[in-house]
Amino acid sequence: MALLLRRTGTAAGVTERLNRRTPPPSGEAEKDPSLMLIMTVNRRNAGQPRFELRAEHEALSLICEQSEQRKAGTKQMVKAIVGANWGDEGKGKITDMLAQKSDMVIRFQGGSNAGHTIINNYGKFALHQLPSGVFNQNITNIIGNGVALSVENLVKEIQELLDGGVPMPKILVSDRAQIVMPYHKLFDCYEEERLGGKSFGSTKSGIAPFYSDKFSKIGFQVNELFDDEDGLKDKLSRILEVKNAVVKNVYGKEPISEKEMFDKLMEYKKALEPYVARTFDIVNDAVKSGKNILLEGQLGSLKDTDFGIYPMVTSSNTIAGYGAVGAGGIPPYEIKDIITVVKAYSSSVGAGEFVSEIFGDEAEELRKRGGDGGEYGATTGRPRRMGWLDLVATRYGCKVQGATQVAFTVLDALGYLDEIPVCVAYELDGEKIDYFPSTTKLKRCKPVLEVLPGWKTDIRGIRNYNELPENCRRYIEFAEKAVGVPFTMISNGPKREDIIYR
Repeated sequence: MALLLRRTGTAAGVTERLNRRTPPPSGEAEKDPSLMLIMTVNRRNAGQPRFELRAEHEALSLICEQSEQRKAGTKQMVKAIVGANWGDEGKGKITDMLAQKSDMVIRFQGGSNAGHTIINNYGKFALHQLPSGVFNQNITNIIGNGVALSVENLVKEIQELLDGGVPMPKILVSDRAQIVMPYHKLFDCYEEERLGGKSFGSTKSGIAPFYSDKFSKIGFQVNELFDDEDGLKDKLSRILEVKNAVVKNVYGKEPISEKEMFDKLMEYKKALEPYVARTFDIVNDAVKSGKNILLEGQLGSLKDTDFGIYPMVTSSNTIAGYGAVGAGGIPPYEIKDIITVVKAYSSSVGAGEFVSEIFGDEAEELRKRGGDGGEYGATTGRPRRMGWLDLVATRYGCKVQGATQVAFTVLDALGYLDEIPVCVAYELDGEKIDYFPSTTKLKRCKPVLEVLPGWKTDIRGIRNYNELPENCRRYIEFAEKAVGVPFTMISNGPKREDIIYR
């Protein structure tokens, strides 16, 4: 039956005929073989109530819809959008752009410690936790179980969208996501204060203490808020007994109030109630149904807990492979396309190794011209550290992600330069290397630079690759060859439409 539908049916036709429940006019079945199938379905279900046909109706419609999409050349798959470097690569714009062709966008890791800046018809927005599909009404936006969920920030972000004229998006929060508690933020601040000059440059969003608690099995999953309150109080009491011992004896601060924390959990329960769902099943069903799913990562390869510049990394895995875990419901083999975002120069917020970093007036000029209004953190507002394009780090970052294609961003910011240095290798202890070493060795690396000619013109507004200045194309192709992954998208401005496809 399904085979026949794939060959002959249409979604609209199946819907119409299943609702009709009457034989088609004489001779019509011979003209459209799908009608013969529908008559068979109706005879087999004769006498059944209409609602019992609904599941079969939807299944048949889905088969036909998928058939039509296949005929039209529409690819249905799970895609991931991730960063190749230190974050701040421009993932938000690429996600916002590709979300228009998606059914579902899922944030799968990280918290509100970094943001994606998006400029579209509604205006300019900095998203910290919400998936970048929230500007499209036909998209289901999911905060996955791998996210460090700050309820306060979630509520604030949703309100900022509404205040900006964005219609209320479809948002779901995984019942298995864990909550960033107020004491996580306190501990983040206390520890940075204690470390002084040896601090990690934390955004003080509570991320490291949150993940520490998650893997120590003393975190709060969203579903716990909707269960036994006495059990919740008991768990909170046991947690705070240890937390307050640390607060008193290590940091010398005031104890955390158990009542205030429980009241806060009840506030979270009320705020989250409209959004909580068993997203694992929803996502898994979407995969089986052939929906287009976009996985959205935070930060980049070099901030990954395992593969980044440890210990100056974030506290979660920033790689596409983790999407199968942090999104929930997606088998690893279903992630077919990994779009890795690379900035045309380098930038970073926070401490850590940064071989191609530049300083002084040179850095300030690039910082002022970069991004969509200067290179400043979307979450903290801190000036980003600046550097030239590092092809050693970028090649490594793309390998870590398993990149299938690259989106090359913020190319327009380099139009003021006569010459553009590019880091093509490292010098380690007097030896030239082309691989990205572990942090202990990375600290001793110096950049090996090659200087390319600039194009000295504004490239915003160009939509055809061949219309770019010759030196601009050479810059792109030089980077592409070194990285070894196709550069399929070139971003030459901050707006959604500022994109060139290759």
